[in-house]
Amino acid sequence: MARVWLLILVLLAGWGTARLTGIGDLETSETYLLASQLLLAIGLYGSTHDIDRAVARAHARLIVAAVTVGVVLKAAFIASVLYLFTGDPLAVVLAVAVAQIDPLSVASVMGDSRLSPKARTILAAWASFDDPVTVVLSVYAATLAFSSDGISVSHLADLGWNALFAAVAYVVWRLVRHGPAWLINTAAVAAVFVGAWTFLMLAVAIIGLFLRLPDGRRLAQAVGVAFPLAAFLMGMLLVNGMAPAEGMLLGAVAFCAQVLAAAVLTWRLPVIDRVRLALAQQNGVTAVILALVFERSLDGFVAVVAPAVVTVNLLHALANRAADTWERRRSSVP
Repeated sequence: MARVWLLILVLLAGWGTARLTGIGDLETSETYLLASQLLLAIGLYGSTHDIDRAVARAHARLIVAAVTVGVVLKAAFIASVLYLFTGDPLAVVLAVAVAQIDPLSVASVMGDSRLSPKARTILAAWASFDDPVTVVLSVYAATLAFSSDGISVSHLADLGWNALFAAVAYVVWRLVRHGPAWLINTAAVAAVFVGAWTFLMLAVAIIGLFLRLPDGRRLAQAVGVAFPLAAFLMGMLLVNGMAPAEGMLLGAVAFCAQVLAAAVLTWRLPVIDRVRLALAQQNGVTAVILALVFERSLDGFVAVVAPAVVTVNLLHALANRAADTWERRRSSVP
C-alpha cells in the first residue's frame, strides 16, 4: 500500500505544482518530449539488464508464450471490454499501454519462499520482457488505430533501424567489454541517450541483454528515480482534466486480464504459484512514461492512464493481501 500512497502523493504534487506555476501545454515542449523518451529508455534498459539469460533459456517456451501470446491476449481483452463500455477509439492503445507487468513490483514477491523457483523465474522474465514488447506494440497499435494507411514502409524501416542500432551497439560492446569500467559505462549511457533521441526503444531493450554494466547499482538508482519523476510529470498534465470513470474501468479490466492470461498459461504449476502469478499485475514506470509520450499526439491519454495506474496498483495490494490471508488459512488446515 505504501507504493500506492506514494504514487498518489507524487501525482498530487505534480498537479499542485502545475496549478501554482500556471504551466500549461507542457506536452508541446520539445524538452518534455525528450525527457519522457529518455525516462522510457532508462526503464527499458533497466528491465532487460538484469535478466538471467541462462535461467531464461531454461524456461524459454513458457516465457516466450507469456510475453507474446500473453501480452496480445491481455491487450485484446482489455481493449474489447473498454471499447464495449466507452466506445473510445483510444481503447486499443490504452489497453497495450497498461498490459505489462511492472518489473519493480516483481521484486516485492521474489523473496516469497512459497513461490517455486520456476514460478519466480517465470515472473521475473515475464515482467522484464513485457516492457519492450509493450512499447513496440503500443507504437504499432497507435498506427493501426489512427492511421488510414496502416503499417507503412516507414514503420517496417523503423524495425530495420532498431536492428542496425542494436548491431552497432553489439560491435561496440565486443570492443569495450574487457576494458575499464568507465568505458563500458560510457558505452551504455551513449546507447540509452541515442535510443531516446531517435526513439529506437526496441534496440535499447535488446542492448540491455548484452551490454551489462560492471556495477548495476547506479542503474537501479536511475530506474528508481524514473518512476516518481515520470509520475510527477503526469500529475502536472492532469491540470488539463482527468477521466476517473474510464481510468478506473481500464485499471480493473487490466488487473482481470492478468488473471485470465495466467490461468491460460500457467495451468501446470502448483496452485499457490498460479494464484501469485494471476495477481502479479501492477503498473509502474513503463505505463506512466508511455502515457507521457502519447499525450503529445493523443490528447487525453494521461487523463485515463493516471487513474488506471492507481487502480491497478490498489487492486494489486488488496488482492495480494487477501491471498496472504488465504494461504495462511490454507496452511493451517490439517
